Amino acid sequence: MTQQGVRWTAEQVLALAPDSASRRAGSELGAAGAWSGAGSSGEGTVWGLCKGSGSDPYRTVVDIADASGPACTCECPSRRFPCEHALGLLLLWAGEDAAVPQGRAPEWAEEWIAGRRARTARQRAAQTPGSPPGPADPEAARRRAERRAERITAGAAELEQRLADLLRGGLASAERSGYGLWEETAARMVDAQAQGLAARVRELGALPGSGPGWPVRLLEECALLHLLGRGWQRRERLPEGLAATVRSRVGLPASAGGPPVRDRWLVLAQYDTADSRLTTRRTWLYGTESERTALLLSYGAAGRAPELALPVGLALDAELSAYPGAGQPRASLGARFGPAAPTTVRPPGTTTARALARYGDALRDDPWLEAVPVTLDRVIPTQDGDGWQLADADEDTALPLTPAARSRPGLWRLIAVSGGAPVRVFGECGHQGFTPLAAWPQGPGEAVPLC
Repeated sequence: MTQQGVRWTAEQVLALAPDSASRRAGSELGAAGAWSGAGSSGEGTVWGLCKGSGSDPYRTVVDIADASGPACTCECPSRRFPCEHALGLLLLWAGEDAAVPQGRAPEWAEEWIAGRRARTARQRAAQTPGSPPGPADPEAARRRAERRAERITAGAAELEQRLADLLRGGLASAERSGYGLWEETAARMVDAQAQGLAARVRELGALPGSGPGWPVRLLEECALLHLLGRGWQRRERLPEGLAATVRSRVGLPASAGGPPVRDRWLVLAQYDTADSRLTTRRTWLYGTESERTALLLSYGAAGRAPELALPVGLALDAELSAYPGAGQPRASLGARFGPAAPTTVRPPGTTTARALARYGDALRDDPWLEAVPVTLDRVIPTQDGDGWQLADADEDTALPLTPAARSRPGLWRLIAVSGGAPVRVFGECGHQGFTPLAAWPQGPGEAVPLC
């Protein structure tokens, strides 16, 4: 058990899996027959010996009691984190008291646990309170920033010209030109050190010929890209909050400069997106006292999961610092004051009509915002023609699910949780509809991840 005396659920354990293959392999190892010498400290540290392909079993230790987050070690050759043996051991611990009795850790496990705690203590001691140190040469840093701003300005001007040429020639030309046109334009934006503009240009390349109505979608995205370019060129005239948003959208790095806010943060959702270069993990948190929803972003190399793992249904006592930008939900995770532990607390919900109004208000601060985090209360998943929607149980309003949400297994999990009754659902509400990420049943029950 954790320090709070509550075991993790199987869903929370499997949320740590870096990929579906590890999830399947870990599930197969979650039975007592594969393990010997398994035990736990009663505070979230688990150890055991797992049968491997060789003559000697793999020594496996998992620590979820340390405030710095879950960690594990295993003698297997897997490069995944956590490996299937760590997942299987945690599943065994989560499911059967008798299979993982409490006791004192063996010497080989105790040695790793002590070393990890010592490293964590040294890292905390090395951290200097207050603002992070500035650059070694402020004047050189200022000149570099000016040169980059000049490159981005030139790139934005070139992008404006290319968009004008596209509209002058007609949107049909975009379908004939193929993806190469957009990739070449994106490469030019990368040369201009405007990675944010490059990413949006690449997204444009997927729209021509993508189905009925693609010219409308392409025109909308071109308009937003034009607005971002103009916003950068006239950033000095914008309010500081909106100017910070524009800088972030074009790709300039920013640091979390807001004052740390300590709270008990509920883990509402966690999911990964990946491209050929990077895996991005998004973790949504809700502060029970601050009543603020925050987004943590963590990154891993292509094909590898980021290290930060906070399964849905846990609560974390920690400090978060906000990033600059009007209406910016992103935050940086700071000091933790204990391990994450399961909780039955739920975020407050709202109606579908107010969720749409919240998204509209957020667009005033960030016109390029795809969606806002919202918790809907008392909604029922119902069919709407060929699609699905979340209908308000007490009002004559509903939110359609996004096309992506309709094709995910999480939809059927949501339908099963509801069973035709109202549920509370957390997700992202945007111009394409609502994407459910977690749900709670009408009565008592733990959070159910949907992504």
